[in-house]
Amino acid sequence: MMSLLSRLKQRSSAHRTASVVTVILVGMFMACAVQAQNLGLEGPTGVFVTPLAYTLPSPSNSIGIPSLGFHFLDGGSVIGYFSKLSITEGAFNRIEFGYTRDIHQTAGDPSLSSLWHPGFDIIHAKVNFLPENTGHHNWLPAISGGFIERLQVHNVGGTINGKNTNNTDVYIVATKTITQTKAMPIMLSGGIRGTNAELYGMAGNATRFQGRAFGAAAFVFKGPSRSTIIFASEVAQQPPHPEHLGAAEIPTTLTYAVRVVPCAEGPLKKFNVDFGIAQIANHIMPGVDLKARRQVAMGISYGF
Repeated sequence: MMSLLSRLKQRSSAHRTASVVTVILVGMFMACAVQAQNLGLEGPTGVFVTPLAYTLPSPSNSIGIPSLGFHFLDGGSVIGYFSKLSITEGAFNRIEFGYTRDIHQTAGDPSLSSLWHPGFDIIHAKVNFLPENTGHHNWLPAISGGFIERLQVHNVGGTINGKNTNNTDVYIVATKTITQTKAMPIMLSGGIRGTNAELYGMAGNATRFQGRAFGAAAFVFKGPSRSTIIFASEVAQQPPHPEHLGAAEIPTTLTYAVRVVPCAEGPLKKFNVDFGIAQIANHIMPGVDLKARRQVAMGISYGF
């Protein structure tokens, strides 16, 4: 393994391979009038990997009730398998915060799999600075800022350097749901994050702290039997080079999603189930294939 790592460090050029994360999300058992909030991969309210400016519902003068989340990503025979357990709390109808545990199961490739280790901790918080449609201005988006801190990360660069590391996202995001298009409401979201994390910490640290853009769009349609069908896509720039692997190149992450929202009553109205197929990264440089193509992803969120 060390000879391979040495070769990776010494190479001065890499072949860029487009990395597309294709996620098919099916949100089930939600109320007809009020949809349950869905937690993203790392815990914040979001799409699948990018946060939205919305926060978990809570009283304007108190703390609300938490939501629980579970996400699973099959990273393939080289990277391994990620399970993420989240608890997120809303407060004062403006704030959300929470904790996520990343649990990683190492795969069996003798040359590369040992670059990934059992997991790390994630803490996150988000504050809504400007509520959507403030002052009855229907064109105003919701605007929020937040952070995601990953602790005790030992993936890739941490293994090469022989120590745990931390990495951070600090972001601002604007989200607007356009309801004037009654037959097809549209949700648009975009923001910028400063980060030194590579692939949200799953590939360890980047070479430096840098600004990266992200965004999402969703189109909402009425389905049969009072259901709702949502087609969405995300884009998230990644730092191009992992720490200690400057010759490797990580491309922008894209997601394509469809969510079906049936009607339900009782406790099931706050229960969401997501399913997906993901392509994380394959040929990150000549001769190095992470074999993470068409990988299975799923998630569950429940708001009490």
